[in-house]
Amino acid sequence: MALTDQMVRASKLEVPFYEEVERDVNQTTNALTVVVITAVAAGVSATISGVIHGAGTGPILVGLIGGIIAAVIGWAVWCGIVYFVGTSLFGGTATWGEVLRTVGFAQSPNVLHIFGFIPVLGGLINFVAAIWTLIAGIVAVRQSLDISTGAAIVVSVIGAIVYAVIFLVIGAVLGLGNLLVGAVS
Repeated sequence: MALTDQMVRASKLEVPFYEEVERDVNQTTNALTVVVITAVAAGVSATISGVIHGAGTGPILVGLIGGIIAAVIGWAVWCGIVYFVGTSLFGGTATWGEVLRTVGFAQSPNVLHIFGFIPVLGGLINFVAAIWTLIAGIVAVRQSLDISTGAAIVVSVIGAIVYAVIFLVIGAVLGLGNLLVGAVS
C-alpha cells in the first residue's frame, strides 16, 4: 500500500489501520516519513510566508531544517512519555515502537499545514489540522496502548504537560527564555 493511501486511512481515523500499523514493525520508517512530510509541509508554508514578508534565505533554511529536526525529536520524546505514562499508570500494553508507529501516522492531517500561508484561510486550515491531528493522536494512543478512549485522553494530556515542562526546562537551560522574552517585548 502506498504511503499516501496509509496517510489517508490514518486521517480517516480507521481503527483497523492503526491496529495494522501497531503490529507491523516494518512501518516504523513510514511513520517517521509521515512526521518528516508534515514538518516539511509546515516548513514550506512558513517559507512561502517568509518570502512574502521579505525574510532572508538564511533564516528560512535554518527554520525549515530546525523544524524538521524538532518534529522528529518531539515525536520520539512525546511517544516515550506517552508510552511510559500509558503502561505505568494506565496498564497499557504496548512497546515504544507500537506507540511511535501509530502516533507517527496520526500526524497525517498535519500535511494540511502546507496551506498555512494563505491569508485568513490558512489560519483556519491550521486550526482544523491541529484538532484533527489531536483526535487522530488520541485514537493512536488508544489503539497502541489498548486502553479506553478516556484513558487515552488522560494519557495524552499528561504527556502534553510533561512534554511542555521538558521543553520549557530545556529552553531555560539553553537560554532561550531570554530570546523569547526579547521577542515578546
